[in-house]
Amino acid sequence: MDFRLLYALILTILPITELRAGLPLAIIFALDNNVPILFVFTLIILLNVLMVFVIFFLIDKAYKIFKHIEFFKKFFEAYLKRFQKKVDKFEKKYETFGFLALTLFVAVPLPGTGAWSGCLLAWLLGLNRKKSIFSIALGVIIAGSFILFGTLGVLHLFS
Repeated sequence: MDFRLLYALILTILPITELRAGLPLAIIFALDNNVPILFVFTLIILLNVLMVFVIFFLIDKAYKIFKHIEFFKKFFEAYLKRFQKKVDKFEKKYETFGFLALTLFVAVPLPGTGAWSGCLLAWLLGLNRKKSIFSIALGVIIAGSFILFGTLGVLHLFS
C-alpha cells in the first residue's frame, strides 16, 4: 500500500516542513500512480492555506492560556512593547508594504518561512487578520508554484 500521499499531507500541516516537503512527495506520488499533478498541487495548497486558520486559532488559544501565567505575561508584554514600537514606526512609513512583505516572506520556499511563521509574524505585528490571511495564502500559492516547477525540473533531470 502506498502511503506517500498521506505522508505528504502530514508533512504539509507540520511547522517547518509544510508544503516545502509535502508537495514534492505528493508530486512523486502523482507521477508514480497516474494521478493528475494539478490535483495533488491543489490539494496540498488548499491544505496549507486551511492551516492558516488553524494556526491563528492555536496562537490565539495559546496566548489566552499563557497570559495568565505571571512569568509569561511579564516576559511577553515587555517583548511585545519593544517589538510594537518598531512596528509602529515601520507601519507609518510603509503601511501597504507590510502585507507585501508578509506575502514575500511566506513565498520564499525555505524551511521556516511558510504559513506557520507567517501567521506568527502577522499575529505579533498585530496586522489585520483578513489581510494577513490573504497575504499568507498568496505566499503559499507562490511558494507552491516555485516548488512545483522546481520538483518537476529536478525529476526531469534524473529521468
